[in-house]
Amino acid sequence: MQGRVLIIAGSDSGGGAGIQADIKTVTALGGYAATAITALTAQNTNGVHGVYEVPPAFVAQQIEVVLDDIGADAIKTGMLHSTDILDAVVAALARAAPDVPLVVDPVMVAKGGASLLNEDTRTVLRQGLIPRATVLTPNVPEAEILAEMTIADEAAMAAAGRKLLALGPGAVLMKGGHLPGDQVVDLLLTASGISRFTSTRIESRHTHGTGCTLASALACGLAQGLPVDAAVARARAYVLEAISSAPGYGQGHGPLNHGHTMAG
Repeated sequence: MQGRVLIIAGSDSGGGAGIQADIKTVTALGGYAATAITALTAQNTNGVHGVYEVPPAFVAQQIEVVLDDIGADAIKTGMLHSTDILDAVVAALARAAPDVPLVVDPVMVAKGGASLLNEDTRTVLRQGLIPRATVLTPNVPEAEILAEMTIADEAAMAAAGRKLLALGPGAVLMKGGHLPGDQVVDLLLTASGISRFTSTRIESRHTHGTGCTLASALACGLAQGLPVDAAVARARAYVLEAISSAPGYGQGHGPLNHGHTMAG
């Protein structure tokens, strides 16, 4: 077991996304997962049916006691449901882990369409958390909100990525899965340029938790000492196989096979 990853995110009662997906992913890739839970959700493959917010001070306490004792080689943030929680997380990380690599997955909308991030929180996200990120991992709808522009093709995706990079993160991984086409194109933007990652699109309704899974896999790679581009490549390969071998559970957007690395 190598690489300690602290995951700050919400719980998914269906087990396909959120903290549950994060723990499975880090474990499957040989890392150690610790958590600070920001919200409890009542959800399944058909959507989010309820959200119960954890008090911000308790979110901060979870972060601080884990870092004080176990420590972390990388941190990943997911669902941060309110301005108060986001403020608490930003302050706790500044106090307890100012130099630890951070992957920010700006979770705003669930696969089923439910809003997971309050509108008032977006400015705080842009100004408080994104500039601290080692890697920001927005999908197209999230990038459209954060960059305040429409993204209809790869060129627009690159333009939005440059706008987000200007907010201060070390890198931006623009995920292109929402764009049409037989190929899925992801763009990794850094100060030195753009790296392009492509894969053949897998037609499947079992894609619940892909964003959480990719970001946690990326954080695990950083925790294990991989450079950003290599961590992205391994994370993408892990997610692709997890989609291809999905178990087929649920009536809606089903979960991935997070345990494929341990098959046999």
